Amino acid sequence: MKKTLIIGATHNPTRYAYRAAQMLKAKGHEIINVGIKKGEVAGVEIEQPGDIHEGVHTITLYIGSDLQDGYHDYILKTNPKRVIFNPGTENHNLEELLLRNGIEAVSACTLVLLATGQY
Repeated sequence: MKKTLIIGATHNPTRYAYRAAQMLKAKGHEIINVGIKKGEVAGVEIEQPGDIHEGVHTITLYIGSDLQDGYHDYILKTNPKRVIFNPGTENHNLEELLLRNGIEAVSACTLVLLATGQY
């Protein structure tokens, strides 16, 4: 199982980040929800970015490129094996930064990867 940090987590059930959290938990992955609004999703509190978590395999992004600049240091300090850029979150500058730091950058949909067994 892959410990996954969700950036852009929300308790709004109409959002893809919510659906990803639910599906990740249902498939047995440990999740960390990071977002700007308080609440919980899939039984896990949504926390503000700040605390660096150990052993994170994947960060999955659900925030647009205009908001990602404020997360660069947080992502690098977390040091995941990969970062998934879900549709609408693509960011060439962040992808290059990740690659320079030995972190895989993947443009894909977390929901599709989970549904097809490619996660």
